[in-house]
Amino acid sequence: METDYGQINFKCGIEIHQQLDTHKLFCKCPSLIRDDKPDIIIERKLRASAGESGDIDKAALHESKRAKQFIYEAYSDTTCLVELDEEPPHDVNKEALDICLQVALMLNAKPVDKICFMRKTVIDGSNTSGFQRTALIATDGFVETSKGKVKIDTICLEEEAAKIVKRTEKEDTYNLSRLGIPLIEIATAPDIKDPAHCKETAEKIGMTLRSTGKVKRGLGTIRQDVNLSVKNKARVEIKGFQDLRNMPKIIENETKRRLKIIEKGEEPEKEVRKANKDLTTGFMRPMPGAARMYPETDVKTIKPDVSKIKIPELITDKSKNLEKDFNLNKDLADLIIKSNKTEIFTKLAKKYKNIKPLFIADTLINSEKEIKKRYKKEIDATKHIEEILDYLEKAKITKSAVFEILVEIANKKKPDYSKYFLMDEKEIKKVLKEIVEKNKSAPFNALMGEAMAKLRGKADGKKIVELLKKEVS
Repeated sequence: METDYGQINFKCGIEIHQQLDTHKLFCKCPSLIRDDKPDIIIERKLRASAGESGDIDKAALHESKRAKQFIYEAYSDTTCLVELDEEPPHDVNKEALDICLQVALMLNAKPVDKICFMRKTVIDGSNTSGFQRTALIATDGFVETSKGKVKIDTICLEEEAAKIVKRTEKEDTYNLSRLGIPLIEIATAPDIKDPAHCKETAEKIGMTLRSTGKVKRGLGTIRQDVNLSVKNKARVEIKGFQDLRNMPKIIENETKRRLKIIEKGEEPEKEVRKANKDLTTGFMRPMPGAARMYPETDVKTIKPDVSKIKIPELITDKSKNLEKDFNLNKDLADLIIKSNKTEIFTKLAKKYKNIKPLFIADTLINSEKEIKKRYKKEIDATKHIEEILDYLEKAKITKSAVFEILVEIANKKKPDYSKYFLMDEKEIKKVLKEIVEKNKSAPFNALMGEAMAKLRGKADGKKIVELLKKEVS
């Protein structure tokens, strides 16, 4: 039986955490996540401290009682004393701040008058200091969806946590290369109406973030946390969504689990749970409260200036413009945008008037995949394509030769363009005449097969067909 989400008073909001593609938030170290052997190892123990209200947060106390030892791995050339918590934070990364303000404006939010960083108690070991620095950047925004506006309550800028390497009963090991990467956190109001709507909202916000061209891409660079409640009971926070495709099913399963608890006459817990691979959820810790926040005294208060912030074109609009301007199909236009090849494609499509934009787009998108699939070789086509297209534009080579030349480059060979140069009509006729004379009784398709084998890359296919028909007749 399908769940009636309106009937059960389903309340749902989403928090999106996205790494920004800049240097770290409070130092100049690169945002380079490493897995190689570290040259610095330190050991620590962390304890829970009272927040601004004077109380110790329940979630922090839960972690503190585990009394774990923490081992931190670092690198002398890409991490510094800020990550080790041996030096105060430097000035806030201005580029990261500007990206946050840019996103705020794109999401119709209002930047705050003053940006004040706070310390959020985190003692699971993922922060060497025992807290995470976070600042409110903007409030009261919204995103348009198929089921109406979803309000954006807050947009924050914070520092990424360290990366877990290994957990044991007595100690956890973290790698500090990820610690301090700037994160934008976007939290919606509980306006999401059902699991599918949650996925749509996450996709819309994700698209807005990617439109800046300043966010990191790949597994682990963006995380979604879902907050939900049913029948006005306690809220649950679900963390660890790896794939948006699974989001609706996990939300559906957690909703059913909480409804069963309520049907038994019990109260569901206010807790943080983890999204599991089998699309269920598992307990992580109690829900944190306000007691975990207190002011950061080492970072200056900032008055934001949005007068020079430029709002970029949305990815969806860029894709539509590519379709319209260069007569591309929607799928290919979307792939050009998503692969960050818009600039190079636009440049090439405008430069080469004798080559169809569709061929240029297809080559940029599919040649790399095809070479990897067929020959197990890697190549960045954008670095070589312009030189090859110069020959195609001047009708010195065929379209099929473009791929063959890219294959040569992928195999670390310097391409000999002369061997791909097109024959003139007189030379083509000579080859075709020889083929016909040697195979007088052969059907046309067989002659065509031999002709294509000999002339592939040397003559245009349509031209070969045309001249072969004349030769046979």
